[in-house]
Amino acid sequence: MSGAALGLEIVFVFFLALFLLHRYGDFKKQHRLVIIATLLAWYLCFLIVFILPLDVSTTIYNRCKLAVNSSPAESNGSYVTLAPSKQKCFKPWSYIPNGIMPIFWRVVYWTSQFLTWNQLQTIGIAAANTWGLFLLVLLLGYGLVEIPRSHWNGAKRGYLLMKTYFKAAKLMTEKADAEENLEDIMEEVRKVSESIKYNHPLRKCVDTILKKCPTEYQERMGRNMDDYEDFDERQNSYPSEKSLVKLHKQVIYSVQRHRRTQVQWQILLEQAFYLEDVAKNETSATRQFVHTFHSQEPENKIIQYFYTPTVEWYWECLLRPWFYRVLAVVLATFSVIVVWSECTFFSTKPVLSLFAVFIQLAEKTYNYIYIEMACFLTIFFLSICVYSTVFRIRVFNYYYLASHHQTDAYSLLFSGMLFCRLTPPLCLNFLGLTHMDATISHKNTQPTAYTSIMGSMRVLSFIADGFYIYYPMLVVILCIATYFSLGTRCLNLLGFQQFMGDSEMTSDLIDEGKELIRREKRKRQRQEEGENRRREWKERYGNRDDSTRNRVVHTDQKESSFSETSTNRPLSKYTRSNGRTERDRIELLQDAEPLDFNADSVNDDPLESDSGRYQPGGRYLSMSRSKIFDDV
Repeated sequence: MSGAALGLEIVFVFFLALFLLHRYGDFKKQHRLVIIATLLAWYLCFLIVFILPLDVSTTIYNRCKLAVNSSPAESNGSYVTLAPSKQKCFKPWSYIPNGIMPIFWRVVYWTSQFLTWNQLQTIGIAAANTWGLFLLVLLLGYGLVEIPRSHWNGAKRGYLLMKTYFKAAKLMTEKADAEENLEDIMEEVRKVSESIKYNHPLRKCVDTILKKCPTEYQERMGRNMDDYEDFDERQNSYPSEKSLVKLHKQVIYSVQRHRRTQVQWQILLEQAFYLEDVAKNETSATRQFVHTFHSQEPENKIIQYFYTPTVEWYWECLLRPWFYRVLAVVLATFSVIVVWSECTFFSTKPVLSLFAVFIQLAEKTYNYIYIEMACFLTIFFLSICVYSTVFRIRVFNYYYLASHHQTDAYSLLFSGMLFCRLTPPLCLNFLGLTHMDATISHKNTQPTAYTSIMGSMRVLSFIADGFYIYYPMLVVILCIATYFSLGTRCLNLLGFQQFMGDSEMTSDLIDEGKELIRREKRKRQRQEEGENRRREWKERYGNRDDSTRNRVVHTDQKESSFSETSTNRPLSKYTRSNGRTERDRIELLQDAEPLDFNADSVNDDPLESDSGRYQPGGRYLSMSRSKIFDDV
């Protein structure tokens, strides 16, 4: 197994980084250099997180060999070894031969630093680690509280549904703004395309811009443009090449933003429909989960066989909330341990850092599997707290990581830069928590290969003895601020609308989002009803020609007219539909939803009875009446 674990993890981490990049990026539309640079940055950072536990177990094994093969008075170079032990040193299953890890860390570290620090010769390693630690504590303090709280709130369906309504109202505003911005940009492109004809020197630039436009706009501009008009020397104000470059950037940005809001709106609708279905099925007496739309049901027959409506009801309505609560408690326990260890890791006598206590206890028995699992879970939890915060950060519309292939190139490169800057200080902080760093343990024992290559905070004394030890204690203040949502309240006061249950603005946006979801649900229901009718029509008349269908429809209408006449109900104006246009009109009228002007008094909200809040209907009744034809 010598080196096999290292090789397996190298391959596994590569596919993990490739999977995440495929989820957030778009391989078909984004530039190859952007994809390669981001993939390399993410891969190197994730690789450090997964390989570091192997380095720790190998270092402990090497220390054991030095202790067994030397006497108490011997010293190996500058490292003082321990007394010989009667117990044999057991080689870990993931042991890495000497000389491999230093080369590996040297390649990984300098490659990742080259991707983020372009002027590394003027910046010391201590400065890079200090800057990374400064940002690390800020992100870690947010993630230690927000991750357990988000899983705890995941068990509260009412909270999630109200937050989804709030997101729907905000996203609709962004979606409308993106559509308006796209229309304005396309109008500018149309004017430029009409002014610069096919034989103009800048026509190639215009064609490049047109290729980035949506297909419907390209077809529209192609129909309106006359390619046969010759270019002459008449007085005309043609745009410059610089202005075309600017227009090209605006087109890329507007199209990307429009597509992103459209995709996010569809995802948010599915989430809202799912949460409403769960709220309705919680009171089901049959204990079988019923979906509002057939599209939400699994299409795979194998999944349908095992994941029956009864199993789905027990999981979604009964087991899943408790699973989220238990997971939230476990994550909260990890967060408390991290905060305690961050405040006490500098104490070596006695050892107060819980992570250092766990590793030292396992080191006495040379339980390498336990050591690697403990190291992996610790650094993996720290990485999740930091990296999840990076994925949640949104700097206006410049930096925004969106899933489902909706992240632009700038955000991908910026995230790769952040990962490369955060991962080395994160791993150094982990080694400090476990007292594997000689700077913290104050022992002249053999250091890990990671510390020997990537350095430590001992470069400058005031950084090693001051900033590196006391600055991580600020994570307590950041955790308290995150718990009381001080950042959210400050953003809300500054005009950035955030979800807060005790705010009047939040309640208004929740009501607005609820009405938007209702309208979209009515639209989708009418679409499914129309598809069902068309499917029934095909099943009934699918093998007949048009003349046969006309005769059948005419006969059915005569029979319907005769039956209605026999009951003294004249329907002469409906029995004359013997043409195709008339049949289409009748089918359209059947598709239309009957108007119910008393709908505001009907309560179909699954959370209405639980919340106890009065929902004003007059405000949305007027809006629904004024836009009733838009729904049809």
